[in-house]
Amino acid sequence: MQDWFDQIDINQYLPSALSWATNILLALLILIIGFWIAGRVGKSIRNAGERNERLDDTLFRFMGSVAKYVILAFVIIAVLNRFGVETTSIVALLGAASLAVGLALQGAMSNLAAGVMLMVFRPYRVGEFIDAAGKFGKVDEITLFTTVLQTFDNQQIIIPNGQIWGDQIINHSHHPVRGVDMHFGVAYGEDIDKARATIDKVLADHPHILKDPAPFVEVETLNDSSVDFIVRPFCEGAHYFDVRYSLPEQVKKALDAAGIEIPFPHRKVIVVNENS
Repeated sequence: MQDWFDQIDINQYLPSALSWATNILLALLILIIGFWIAGRVGKSIRNAGERNERLDDTLFRFMGSVAKYVILAFVIIAVLNRFGVETTSIVALLGAASLAVGLALQGAMSNLAAGVMLMVFRPYRVGEFIDAAGKFGKVDEITLFTTVLQTFDNQQIIIPNGQIWGDQIINHSHHPVRGVDMHFGVAYGEDIDKARATIDKVLADHPHILKDPAPFVEVETLNDSSVDFIVRPFCEGAHYFDVRYSLPEQVKKALDAAGIEIPFPHRKVIVVNENS
């Protein structure tokens, strides 16, 4: 055994050992610095979303995670490169895998892209009432892939963001004051000025209708059997549905009390006696 140790030339293996030790130390240093940079970049991006109330936290958390893992991927490639591993093939393999996953998840990726656009441009926010993808409700949650609506009959509707971004979006809560369009018809034989004054009084007495801007009451159409008024009072967004569903009954009662006829569809039948 002693003879075997005597035959070993330490100087022969010393350069390789030093080279491996150097590579290990550099790899550890790269890993430590890389993890630190990745954590700092991810945290900075997330903090940027938290500092500005107009920016969406979900989007910036997602972007922070993406940035962190992209940096870590480059760190791992740099570490492998220190040990002589051919990283070109690994990068090509990752690219091919990413392409395959992207094709397999094409629908999900379109929803993700739409979710990013919704969070960047913010056509609506949580708590607002919207019409989107043929559905109406209160926005309960916005994620990167879906938007969750809560309806008035207490149903939850989950809509893929791709359907929302590619269609018309109506945000009923965007402006604090809203107009409520309604139509009322009176008979041709009635006094138009009296009918307008009756409707104006109902609007003035309603607790949720604003004086400024003033309500709009004008004749819109001369129909087959009625003179149709367009009535557009204004109210705060929170009282929209109260005005929308309480005003027709109040106008009907006021017109009845004033003796103003509200016509309904009817047909006159003329019978001709051919024998005579």
